[in-house]
Amino acid sequence: MNRLRINTLSIESLKKFVNTNIISSEGIDIAWIGHAGFIIRFNHKTYLIDPYLSNSLAKKYKGTAIPHTRLMEIPIFPKDFNNVNNVFSTHSHPDHMDSQTISSFSQYFPECKFIVPAAEIEQAIAHGISKSQLLPINADQSINLDTRVDVTAIPSAHKSFKINERWEHSYLGYILHIDGVNIYHSGGCVPYDGLTEKIRKIGVDLALLPISGRSTSSKELEIADNFTVTEALDLCEEANIKNLIVHHFEMFSHNTVSIEHLTELESISSESFRIIIPKINRVYQLIKR
Repeated sequence: MNRLRINTLSIESLKKFVNTNIISSEGIDIAWIGHAGFIIRFNHKTYLIDPYLSNSLAKKYKGTAIPHTRLMEIPIFPKDFNNVNNVFSTHSHPDHMDSQTISSFSQYFPECKFIVPAAEIEQAIAHGISKSQLLPINADQSINLDTRVDVTAIPSAHKSFKINERWEHSYLGYILHIDGVNIYHSGGCVPYDGLTEKIRKIGVDLALLPISGRSTSSKELEIADNFTVTEALDLCEEANIKNLIVHHFEMFSHNTVSIEHLTELESISSESFRIIIPKINRVYQLIKR
């Protein structure tokens, strides 16, 4: 049985969503902000995962083989938020830990805490986050963030594991435990031995998985690997995950998926296995049955 009911709400803007009380009084609200980024609101608190809310990569890679031109407009700017409680970075790749984005949140919201892989603390500081704002975490560790909100980190393999001499993982996935609902954001990840068993043991209600896959030119262009569509579906089936929101598409032309794949995913969504292709200015309200 699917433990969640997910309602979809069209909104005027993400700015209005984060700054008003249109959020659900019954559950958890999630909005996609492009690429791997999400806003999660619960109990009047605001959490961000992997926000890329700038155009910094287009400037960095201008004139190269992979110019990183945005395929979508920036849907909301850091200055548009009235408050942010926590920002999660799954790893230090600049489309997930964007220096321009996270330094802005650090400056605007001094009380905000940033959850980052312990292996990437120095990188986070170099990006402008105050050391006092950092909450380092390693695989298989948990942090309590608020009443009824905890996070557990698990390893991710962005093609492979990256582990330093202190056995700290640079690539992490996060499982947010919010009021009895478990939400898994894998970060950049491909299948690896033990992942399914770990996820199944925890009991994930909703997975946020990248589906950009692995292209034949990814090694040459230094594009990191992610789940394919089939692999994301297989993980959900094998780990008994009943709800999936896909991501990591329609941001960069060299790192996306086809309209055909997205259409096919929508066609197989059902009440027992909900698949959502997220859109900007949509809020997905998670309500426990």
